[in-house]
Amino acid sequence: MTSPPPAPSLRPYQREAVSAVLSARRAGVRRMVVCLPTGAGKTVIFAELSRLARRGVLVLAHREELVEQARDKIHRALAGEAIVAVEQAARRASRDAKVLVASIRSLHEARLEDLLAGRDIGLVIYDECHHAAAADNLRVLRRLGAFDFGWNGTLLGFTATTTRGDGKGLDTVFERIVYAKTLPELIEQGYLARLSGYRIATTADLSRLSGDGLDFAEDELALAVDIEERNALVSRAIQELARDRRTIAFCVTVRHARNLCFALNALGVPAGIVHGTMTPEDRARALEDFRKGRTIVLTNVGVLTEGFDDPGVSCVAMARPTRNEGLYAQCVGRGTRLFPGKTDCLVLDFVDLSALDLCTLPSLFGMPRDVDLEGRDASAARRTWDRIAFDHPGFELEAGAITLGEIQDRAARFDPLGLGISDEVRALSGHAWSSLGKYGLVLHFERRPGQLAEALVVSRGVRGKRWEVLVDGESMARFSRIEEAVEAVDYEVQRMGRAAEASALASAAWRSEPALAGSGAKTRADALRIEVFLRVVRG
Repeated sequence: MTSPPPAPSLRPYQREAVSAVLSARRAGVRRMVVCLPTGAGKTVIFAELSRLARRGVLVLAHREELVEQARDKIHRALAGEAIVAVEQAARRASRDAKVLVASIRSLHEARLEDLLAGRDIGLVIYDECHHAAAADNLRVLRRLGAFDFGWNGTLLGFTATTTRGDGKGLDTVFERIVYAKTLPELIEQGYLARLSGYRIATTADLSRLSGDGLDFAEDELALAVDIEERNALVSRAIQELARDRRTIAFCVTVRHARNLCFALNALGVPAGIVHGTMTPEDRARALEDFRKGRTIVLTNVGVLTEGFDDPGVSCVAMARPTRNEGLYAQCVGRGTRLFPGKTDCLVLDFVDLSALDLCTLPSLFGMPRDVDLEGRDASAARRTWDRIAFDHPGFELEAGAITLGEIQDRAARFDPLGLGISDEVRALSGHAWSSLGKYGLVLHFERRPGQLAEALVVSRGVRGKRWEVLVDGESMARFSRIEEAVEAVDYEVQRMGRAAEASALASAAWRSEPALAGSGAKTRADALRIEVFLRVVRG
């Protein structure tokens, strides 16, 4: 009998995750989550936890690929010291197995009862646990005792995203996220492949689609994007930009995937298709053709967002627009695994007409969603964006496609003194209010000659009484509309007398006095505006 291959050594963050789980359990947390991006080696972590477990372990997975991955890696981690068995379809776990890897869809009531009979399960590992809030999955977890008072087991979920398409939160199942790393963090640390990207604008119109929920309704979205002109544009972009890169294209529906596959083949790009309604044999054949290079592009619907492990993929084409950042990160993550000779993964964002926020590679890295990276590295672009934000606080972009070079040029010309107040405020107040952009307004005046005062109206959120009035740093009141706040300040200034009110006018003599050397302004009033602007913007 051949011995299993050696277990992979844990990376530093994987060891941190194991320690975080053990510490949380000692602290009394029974239902916890580890959130790591695709390609981070979640299976390696729960294989190590299975090795450390003193009682039985049950691993729950949704897809056949995940079941097999988990079994193989746990078998390697245990190095033959304990039996790892699969419970799925016709396969039954042996009674002496320490670790059970089960398809949660196979665990109907009778089968679950039989599986648990005579076993002491102390650790339940739920892979891709963002599915946990679904009703039938909750049934399994309840039968395992995960929600029972006094349960002495541990429910540990692993996922690359804590958001679900239906909006149900994981807080209904789990108590705490005990460890998390983001995709940009692991890329920066060299554990995942770097991402570069292009923004390709289309004429498909999403403006009439419902904005309810976390994402678009698939039937509505398919009608808007599965059109011949757009499919031809996507195909040409893949042909010209991806070139010989092995590419995964994410689509909305099976029909959309078929139509895009047909458009690619019509251009001479060898393309295949994989989707959930295919037979296991046909799906395995399509994946094999892709791995062997018989096809270069693989269009798919949902199948490759979870459990797909092909590190040779070096391009992801987002033919499926989404507002769900978790789904977007899962799709992009399919190209982030390291592979010999692979320098990066190219992401093609196909951006349709929409007033809603569509996820793009720049937005995943904390940049404005409309930035066109022009094929550049996203991590390097993020550092450039952070420098722009630091050097030019308060600088804001208008909606629309823009490159980093254009942002740098506009930021260099940005002058906070050029920000204007709204026509509504100008119409109701004769005082010298100054704009702080989206952050609010400021008015300087003299309570009495020589004693300068500052009235700030600053934004505190987006709903309710969002406009807070502070006078010399002391909070006075909050208002629903900025005009109400301005009127309240103006009224208080008037109550202070004619001298105070005169000092609040733009014509007040003190405003034109020379600014102190080194302030970067010509007048005292401008120096005050810049100082307040920087203070408010930088928090």
